[in-house]
Amino acid sequence: MLEVVPIDMTAQHTHLVKAMGAKDTSVRLQTAMAVGSRADPVFLETLVERCAVEPDFFVRDMLSWALTRLPPDITLPRLRKELGSECGQARSQALHTLSKVDDKSTWGWITRDLLRDADDEVARTAWRVAVVLVPAGEARALADELVRQLGRGDRDVRLSLSRALVGLGEESRPALAEAAEHPDPVVAAHARATEVLRQNPEAGFDAAVEEAKRTVVLGPERGVAEA
Repeated sequence: MLEVVPIDMTAQHTHLVKAMGAKDTSVRLQTAMAVGSRADPVFLETLVERCAVEPDFFVRDMLSWALTRLPPDITLPRLRKELGSECGQARSQALHTLSKVDDKSTWGWITRDLLRDADDEVARTAWRVAVVLVPAGEARALADELVRQLGRGDRDVRLSLSRALVGLGEESRPALAEAAEHPDPVVAAHARATEVLRQNPEAGFDAAVEEAKRTVVLGPERGVAEA
């Protein structure tokens, strides 16, 4: 008869926690996958803490996956707490994980402060997650809020905002039409470029921006003639 050897769960837990902070990225990735496969709530705090400091995108994504494997009734309250963290990456990754959980009841957690967060990565993630979670009746109000950020940041930030507004479909059209007449030419051009993308998602963002800039400077008729 085979002897049953008890497994030292404490030792295994300690080993996995230590491995999540290993110098080797591949070790951290494999460990996050192993922890996710176990789906043991004992790892909740470690996973959340690692999300705030993990430098590699793919490892962070695996950490988020591991969190989605845990019971939502313990994971969601912890993520909500993390949304108020002073660490930008912690806020951003908590938002990203919420999008993976995709629980519509968390919509109210995407606050105006997060949508306007001074950290570009946090704001970009908040815009994307808001579009995923927004209830049908709130989509137009969300568009009205998002257009306040038009003209913000570099190309990547503006592209992220345009994609979020495009994701709202017809609900963003009135807000974009109003923003297209904004006195700031940068805001107006961004709004017009976003409307081009909303009508034709296959259009290139850079080409849409250049076309919008011409339209703002020269007017609709001359802008088309000069194109």
